[in-house]
Amino acid sequence: MPALPPEFAAAADRTACRVAIRAGSKSFFAAGQLLPGDMREAAYGLYAFCRLSDDLVDDAADPADRRSAVRRLEARIGQAYAGFPADAPADRAFAEIVAAHAIPEALPRALIEGFAWDAEGRRYADLGALHAYAARVAGSVGAMMALIMGTRDPDALARACDLGAAMQLTNIARDVGEDARMGRLYLPLDWMREAGLDPDAFLAEPRPGPALAGVVARLLAEADRLYARAEAGIAVLPRRCRASIRAAGLIYAEIGRVVAAGGYDSVNSRARVTTARKLALIARAIRAPADAPGLVTTARKLALIARAIRAPADATGLGAAPLPETAFLIEAVAGEPHAPMRQRPALRPWWDVSGRVVHVLDLIERMREREAFGRSAPS
Repeated sequence: MPALPPEFAAAADRTACRVAIRAGSKSFFAAGQLLPGDMREAAYGLYAFCRLSDDLVDDAADPADRRSAVRRLEARIGQAYAGFPADAPADRAFAEIVAAHAIPEALPRALIEGFAWDAEGRRYADLGALHAYAARVAGSVGAMMALIMGTRDPDALARACDLGAAMQLTNIARDVGEDARMGRLYLPLDWMREAGLDPDAFLAEPRPGPALAGVVARLLAEADRLYARAEAGIAVLPRRCRASIRAAGLIYAEIGRVVAAGGYDSVNSRARVTTARKLALIARAIRAPADAPGLVTTARKLALIARAIRAPADATGLGAAPLPETAFLIEAVAGEPHAPMRQRPALRPWWDVSGRVVHVLDLIERMREREAFGRSAPS
């Protein structure tokens, strides 16, 4: 079978990543549509690799298999940075992305470390420990996204990590029951005990109630504090990127509001933002002035800071110190303060019939986009 030309093969990989994100993360896919084409494809490629990595660990049958999956992921990152990625669209896309945007290897390795914590069933004694987890599984992704957008400023990276951590805390608050049924517990243990909840008893029989609602509300207050901190970073992103990041923040913050509207019951139901509401939030993000970072109004920001747990006086603004738990990510980028755009790695030949199939899917996907969106469809 003749090899597929490289330009078509690259397009096939991009399409495979886009399709994976469209199916697996509708909120991110929707917000990503606002990014410029080159950054959108890179963002989808990055998230596809992160999603693949997460699924490999989550889908493992037992702890031994999960640990083995983590080791394989660590090896795949090494292969990607060496220019010999695993034979999968997400890996090939990832290898090109980290080279083109000078992403330090410490960032994706931090992500995999967070997955290793999942594999061992780690619990989190307090909020600081939970922030350390969120820094790895979400702050690292926020920092990588900032680099894809061409932003290496330490203050901007700190705010990107804040946004990633806020989103992760929102996810945890939303998925309390689902995680418990999988034997996982991410709520700070000291908060649970203060509320009169025994962590082991809750895992054995997860039930909603006023005590749990208070813990979930407290976690969402901390997420809101981080959303408020993160908003200052939007203003220093390239103008063409701001609407997308603003939309992502608005959509994820809305998940928290849905949880609150349901009485903070994350055991019997899983909060979802409707498509209509997502579209409204995206429209709001687009309408915001190009230089306006606001995820929330000033009055709302002050209220969130007041509610936050031990929030420092300088909790918002570009001058605010990063979360201590995310500082290592920013330092990793600072190690390459003027990193040049590296050449894409010379990838080993791999094109085969599967690549042709994915290229056909690309054509079908683009035709569907044009049918759905008319002449304004992305090309």
